[in-house]
Amino acid sequence: MGSKGAAVELEAGGRTVRLSSPDKVYFPDGGATGYSKLDVANYFLAVGDGILRALRDRPTTLERYPEGLGGEHFYQKRAPKNMPDWIPTATITFPSGRTADEMCPTEQAAVLWAAQYGTLTFHPWPVRRDHPDHPDELRIDLDPQPGTEYGDAVHAARELRAVLHDFGGLRGWPKTSGGRGLHVFVPIEPRWTFVEVRRAAIACGRELERRMPDHVTTAWWKEERGERIFVDFNQTARDRTIASAYSIRARPNAPVSAPLTWDEVGDALPRDFDIMTMPKRYAEVGDVHARMDEERYSLEALLELADKDAKDRGLGDLPYPPEYPKMPGEPKRVQPSRARHED
Repeated sequence: MGSKGAAVELEAGGRTVRLSSPDKVYFPDGGATGYSKLDVANYFLAVGDGILRALRDRPTTLERYPEGLGGEHFYQKRAPKNMPDWIPTATITFPSGRTADEMCPTEQAAVLWAAQYGTLTFHPWPVRRDHPDHPDELRIDLDPQPGTEYGDAVHAARELRAVLHDFGGLRGWPKTSGGRGLHVFVPIEPRWTFVEVRRAAIACGRELERRMPDHVTTAWWKEERGERIFVDFNQTARDRTIASAYSIRARPNAPVSAPLTWDEVGDALPRDFDIMTMPKRYAEVGDVHARMDEERYSLEALLELADKDAKDRGLGDLPYPPEYPKMPGEPKRVQPSRARHED
C-alpha cells in the first residue's frame, strides 16, 4: 500500500485541493485492483452536494485511515493544526466539561481536504455551530444484535415510522448505516438540550419496544438484549455521533451510508451502495434527503410520553456510556448479572 503517483489537483466549488499519492490503495478488496485514494476523492466529488447537506455547519469528527483499510486508524475530534483558514470551526463541550474546536464543513472542498488526509467516515454532531448545545436532529439508531440481520432492522424501521407519526406527527428520514443497521433522522427545532433529546429517544424506543417486544429492545446491557434490534438511545448523548449520509464505511468493497426513501426501505440492501454504485444512483435521483431541513418538528409529544412512562410505568432514565460522569437520575451502571451476584 505504498504511496504511488504524482499529486493531482481537484476542483470543488471554486477551490483547488491537492491530493498527494492518488494511487495509494485504500480498499484492497475493491474492484479488480482495489480502490485508491483518488477513487475515494472522486466519490466524494460525485456526491458533493449530498454529503455537504449532511455536514453543513456541523462540528464534525473525522475517522481517518491514512494508510487505508488494514492500517492504523483514529478519530480526530480537534481541528487539525494544518486545516485551511477557510474551513470554520465551532467549540464543542465534552461530557467531562473539556472543550475542543471541531471543523464545520461549509463547502464541498472541505470534504476533499479531509479525504486528502485519509478521512473515510464523517461523524457530525447533531448540532449546528451557532447553537452547539441544542441538537437539531433526533437520531434513532436501529442496531441488529447477534442472531438478527438487516431485514429485522427494516421491520423495526417501518413500525418506528408509525411511532414517530403518532407522537407529534414527526417525519423520519431513513438511511443505511453502511453495515447491517438502519438510521432514522428527524429534523427538530433546536430548543432542547442533549439530555432532553436523549430522553425523547428513550421514550420513542420504549414505545417501539412495547409494540414489537419480540423484535426490539432498549436494554443497554448486551446480556439482556437477546436476538432483537437494539434502539441505541445513547447515540443521542453528547459527543456520541452517527456516520453521516454518504460517508464511506471502513469495510471491504467500500460500502457507504445511503439515504433512502421510505418506499425503498425493504427493497434496497446495504450491499447495493458503495463508492462505485452510489455515484450512478446519485446522478439519476440526486440526494433523496435534499428536503430534509425544510421542516423542523417538536419533541413535546415524545417528552410527554417520557413523563407518562415515568409516572405510570415507573420507567426512569437508562445508563449512560461508561466514559460519562454520573448523571442525575441515572440508574447504577452495573451489569445485571454482576449486580445479582453482588447482592
